Amino acid sequence: MGLAAATPVTLMFHPLPLYIGLRYVRTRKQGFFVSFISWVSVLGIAIGVAALITVLSVMNGFEGELRGRLLSLASHATLSGPPGRLRHWPTLVARAREQPGVVGAAPFVDMQAMIGRGQTLNGAILRGVDPALEPAVSSVGEAMVQGTLADLVPGERRMLLGAGLAWSLDARIGDELTVLVPRIGDAADVKPRIQNYTVVGIFEVGLQEHDNGLAIVHLADAAALAGTEGAPTGIRLKFADIFAAPAMAPEVAEALGGGFEISDWSRENASYFRAVRIEKTMMSLILMLIVAVAAFNIVAALVMVVNEKRNDIAILRTVGLAPRGVVGIFLTQGVLIGWFGTLAGIALGLTLAFNVDTIVPGLESAFGVRVMDPSVYYITEIPSEIRWEQVAIVAAIAFVLTTLATIYPALRGAHTEPAEALRYE
Repeated sequence: MGLAAATPVTLMFHPLPLYIGLRYVRTRKQGFFVSFISWVSVLGIAIGVAALITVLSVMNGFEGELRGRLLSLASHATLSGPPGRLRHWPTLVARAREQPGVVGAAPFVDMQAMIGRGQTLNGAILRGVDPALEPAVSSVGEAMVQGTLADLVPGERRMLLGAGLAWSLDARIGDELTVLVPRIGDAADVKPRIQNYTVVGIFEVGLQEHDNGLAIVHLADAAALAGTEGAPTGIRLKFADIFAAPAMAPEVAEALGGGFEISDWSRENASYFRAVRIEKTMMSLILMLIVAVAAFNIVAALVMVVNEKRNDIAILRTVGLAPRGVVGIFLTQGVLIGWFGTLAGIALGLTLAFNVDTIVPGLESAFGVRVMDPSVYYITEIPSEIRWEQVAIVAAIAFVLTTLATIYPALRGAHTEPAEALRYE
């Protein structure tokens, strides 16, 4: 009676399939090869998950760095229109800055130009800005290597050059450059306007698009050269939340009376960020193959466990254990291996992602190499940005793959015939 009374208590606290599955995981009697395959599976899952988390975090960091450099001299959104629409731009700028979510607004004039010195002639974007308002929408002041925005004085034809453009023109502070801007005449013929400007500053953002192809002058000088009668061609906006710019820019345009052509950073730089997204997707798929291979190892390990435990399964079936109970035993074992590997991979991946700035310099010092050579790359340190939703997705996918890998061995164990397994015992 005492033994009969004790058994239900044991089953109450330990559902039989779960209890036996845990015993199989903890047992030391299974073959060395089976144990080896199980540990290889755990290691493969951990390495795959860790690599995926680390690579995604590094690519997020590069994406953020790229976005920051692209927007250092660009704006979150722009409102453009004909000169007559922006004749009273100070009022429009003031009203734009009053809109919810807007932290900065400034006028601008952009035009295609040819800039020459001596026999050298380069194409560039000539941008006219207001030195007093420009810091509210861009970081050009922080990017200045020589000179300041305050050096731009209306009417004196002064210019700030990107470092790459200055190098290609062999231009230095104090040099005089020739600026040619094409204009369409009344008879639809091209009548270029030519003016001379003096270099008073050089800036370097660390992005080829800006450093090699942008020149900045005073708003008044640019408007006069473009023939817009002193009016800018648009208003640049900066929002408190950069990701809200595509949705909020049309609202600001409506608040200013409408009739503007609207653009934002996600449209202007779509090709850059599309390339990054495609690269992240492909890297994720490739690295997820590591987890998939480890999941196949789980299949192999559990199939061998099923073959080893045929007699045990036959005895359990004989005493009344249902086939779904046998499935639960091997699901428990496989899921435990998958969870352990996934959690170990998350811990390792987060450790690497949080300490990339320490690990990479240590490896560079140990092996005497530079991962990001400053003579080649603008970005000299590997950035990292952990996004918890990505960590959760990686963990979920790894767990699903490892769970699916246990289904076939579990079903194979459930189909074991007791009489067949015990025939020669």
